[in-house]
Amino acid sequence: MEQLEEKIAHLTRTVEELSDVVARQDTEIALLTRRVQMLMEREAGREKDGGGGIVVGDERPPHY
Repeated sequence: MEQLEEKIAHLTRTVEELSDVVARQDTEIALLTRRVQMLMEREAGREKDGGGGIVVGDERPPHY
C-alpha cells in the first residue's frame, strides 16, 4: 500500500509540473502569435505604401 501511495504522490507531482509547463507554453505561444500578427500587419502596411522591396541578404548593393 505504501508503494502505491508513493507512486501516486510522484505521479501527482509530475502532472502538476507538466501542467505548469503547458500553462507557460500557452502564455508564450499567445505572445508569439501576437508578435507575428503585428509583424504581418507592419509588412502589409509597407507593401501598401510601396516600400515592400525584397531584400536578399547576400545581394550586392547597387553601388558596386
